[in-house]
Amino acid sequence: MRDLELKLSELTKRVEQLESEQGGKHPASASVPVSEEEQFWALHGLQARLADHPRTAGGAVMIVGSAILPDGTPVAWQPSAGSDGLLETDWSDLAGTLSALGHPGRLELIRHILSGVHGTAELAEITSLGTTGKLHHHLRQLVAAGWVRQSGRGSYEVPAARVVPLLACLTGAER
Repeated sequence: MRDLELKLSELTKRVEQLESEQGGKHPASASVPVSEEEQFWALHGLQARLADHPRTAGGAVMIVGSAILPDGTPVAWQPSAGSDGLLETDWSDLAGTLSALGHPGRLELIRHILSGVHGTAELAEITSLGTTGKLHHHLRQLVAAGWVRQSGRGSYEVPAARVVPLLACLTGAER
């Protein structure tokens, strides 16, 4: 028993020493300074491109992403829009598309579909998604908004063109 207490004491001292050397952070999470050029490489590329195109003097917004889905499918997307056009248009037409994402059950449903669960029978087995009636209601909402499409009888998928915008919305919503 005494041997175990000594080993525990030694381990505690070693952990405390490592933490003090890392400023209390785990070595893997210790921050490495990143230059502005490295951190904002996509932004700098966009700004350089805008400088070459005077029509976009008001700026632009771009969503860039590349992901490998759990089933191995690669997805890449790069939509962009001039910020002048975005600020001058009526956004109310987008309310339905955005509100479709505003329900925890629908977000969970999309997450499962992106993770490879495509059939309504399999989706209905996931208790967190609620009843079969709720499942079909949420699927109709997501299909109407374009976040999900029917890929066969009783099978659903997230269109490739929606994956990166969806992930960008989630990233932007994080605090």
